[in-house]
Amino acid sequence: MQDLTITKLELFRVAPRWLFLKLTTAEGIEGWGEPVVEGRAATVEACVRELEEHIIGHSAHRIEDFWQMVYRGGFYRGGPVLMSALSGIDQAMWDIKGKALGVPVYELLGGAVRNRVRIYGWIGGDSPEALAAAARKRVDNGFTAVKMTICDQMEWIDSPAKVAEVGNKMAAMREAVGDEVLIGVDLHGRVHKGQAKAIARALEPYHPFFLEELVLAENNDALKALHDFTSIPIATGERMYSRWDFKRILEQNAVDIVQPDLSHAGGITEVKKIATLAEAYDVALAPHCPLGPISFAAALQIDFNCINALIQETSLGIHYNVGADLTDYLVDPDGFRLRDGHVPLSTKPGLGIEIDEEKVREAAREGHNWKSPIWRNADGSVTEW
Repeated sequence: MQDLTITKLELFRVAPRWLFLKLTTAEGIEGWGEPVVEGRAATVEACVRELEEHIIGHSAHRIEDFWQMVYRGGFYRGGPVLMSALSGIDQAMWDIKGKALGVPVYELLGGAVRNRVRIYGWIGGDSPEALAAAARKRVDNGFTAVKMTICDQMEWIDSPAKVAEVGNKMAAMREAVGDEVLIGVDLHGRVHKGQAKAIARALEPYHPFFLEELVLAENNDALKALHDFTSIPIATGERMYSRWDFKRILEQNAVDIVQPDLSHAGGITEVKKIATLAEAYDVALAPHCPLGPISFAAALQIDFNCINALIQETSLGIHYNVGADLTDYLVDPDGFRLRDGHVPLSTKPGLGIEIDEEKVREAAREGHNWKSPIWRNADGSVTEW
């Protein structure tokens, strides 16, 4: 058996808003992970450094043991920072183990259940016309599914005009691309529960693929009533960090699609467990991933292996990607082989990608300090971004 003892840890903060982790073993096998919280990269970087004493000297053969040690050994557990740090380390260890054994990570999880994964493309625009044009462009480029945020600043209870605007945007997109194209709607937690039913009713005639974060994760208790109110599938999970966070909404039959993020929800080890838990409740999986190539590669390993994986988010061309895009840090820019709105099954070992380390090191010299925007309503009060 190869010695997979980890002897070196390196971190790289790179544009547009990502943090990459490289682990190296005693025998020189390298594994890459993406431990980051958007807007808090430096905080997660500090957390990884704090965990370094547990990482160095640990064997990547014992991934589950490391996960349990970090999660349970710190007494205080969970939350975005610790779980994102653990996620990136977990990804890198799986990458090492797959490379050492010469197989993709999904083979170590039990093998593939599909030959390709459908992805959706992000679209943006402030008007119905702009969104319709962006949706048509994505479809012309081969996508069969798109997603967008459909509202901006929202009061706790907003005007009928704001609600109508949401419906008008969705109507324009549906007219532009027809009924065969899937249109996911991300509310981004901007809608409070008092307005959520009106928003769902305005969108329902146009058959959205799902409503994502219709309310904030801390208001998930409202999801059961909303789930029973609308025929649109309810999706949530990007701001939930372990199977214990997902357990209650699954028990309540309050969600149709769970969206754990491979860089926030404990990495491959934990998201596999979340997927299995969701499968037991007949709930689909659609991993959240507006991040970089390592997080996306980790998500694909889950998608190939989990029977309830429905669709995969990708940051390719997303408006956040200023200064670098999804494939810019890959040796092969066509490394994911994105074709006709799908990613085909990869047979490359580990996470299945080769990072352009020279480009990463060069970008890390400049780094980034990306922060989430602060939004305010017309009266000056802070509102959800």
